[in-house]
Amino acid sequence: MTYCIGYWLEKGLVLVSDSRTNAGVDYISTYSKMYTFQPAPDRLFVLLAAGSLATTQAVVNWIRRDHDRPADLEFGPFKDLRHCDYLFEAAAYVGRVNVAARKENEEALRQSGVSSSASFLLAGQIGGEPHGMFLIYPEGNAIMATPEMPYLQIGESKYGKPPLDNIGHANLSLEDAARLCLISEVLTQRSNLSVGPPFELVVIPAGTHTIAHQVKIEGDDPLLASMIDTWSEAQREALYRLPHLPWEQGGEA
Repeated sequence: MTYCIGYWLEKGLVLVSDSRTNAGVDYISTYSKMYTFQPAPDRLFVLLAAGSLATTQAVVNWIRRDHDRPADLEFGPFKDLRHCDYLFEAAAYVGRVNVAARKENEEALRQSGVSSSASFLLAGQIGGEPHGMFLIYPEGNAIMATPEMPYLQIGESKYGKPPLDNIGHANLSLEDAARLCLISEVLTQRSNLSVGPPFELVVIPAGTHTIAHQVKIEGDDPLLASMIDTWSEAQREALYRLPHLPWEQGGEA
């Protein structure tokens, strides 16, 4: 399992992923879950992956192969990342590739009791179109981030959701959103062994078609310890400031 977050903001996009892959407690390894594609100067895509490592790697290799094909090759109703005019077309393309890659080994994996399911977050911008982000399901369909629901998650999402719900909104600064997503990853790591560093983070300002910041944060980075200490201290302070219970105000009830 893994945990990836994408955050849509008025000012741009923030994406964070962990690097933990496990096939049981006795086989844990590290693989990047973040992939960047810039097939032309007027477009930029960042893809985050969760689920079957074999499927996600097959999807990424499929996308790269299509990128290397002749530019005038006919792709039918699903345009590849070079030819799509809108981000939803790019999401549809990734969804189609995901379904095809999963089906290649699905039967054999099912007989072995292994899932071939994978999901993706695709974020970016094409030309003068608005920047955006889609969550692509194993079935190939997708949903879009909106100002009302600006963040999307894949993988082990439940532990890191509360801070995103409680203080997140689409008008955050890119820097605040990056901190929020990173603390969401750290909190998830503390609660679930299937999520772990290194954490990868990218920041994409709206309208630039470029990554402004890209960092890889190792597990022993002092930044992570400082973040969790600060967050824990703030939570303890909030506990002490909560309203008193009835028996605290006038003796025992």
